[in-house]
Amino acid sequence: MSPVAGQLSSVLNKTARLIELCNALQEENDLLKLENESVKVALDGSKIKTKDLEEKLRVLKLAKSIEGTSEKSLDIKQKINEFVREIDKCVVLLKK
Repeated sequence: MSPVAGQLSSVLNKTARLIELCNALQEENDLLKLENESVKVALDGSKIKTKDLEEKLRVLKLAKSIEGTSEKSLDIKQKINEFVREIDKCVVLLKK
């Protein structure tokens, strides 16, 4: 075999190996993109849940503060209903 043919064969073998490595890296990249997307979806879900829990905590704190006042129970119920409606509006906005 001539030296040129040997070098050509070596270049072809190395090129084939590089193509295999490139394909393997592309597959790994695709898998990482999918994993990244699923983590983003989970993060978005967690953010929504956190907002919801923060709103519930705010309502509970408000209910505790109302509990100590001498307002009539009807007024308290009306205020709670207003807060629930406000929470429902916020949840609808979060789902958009």
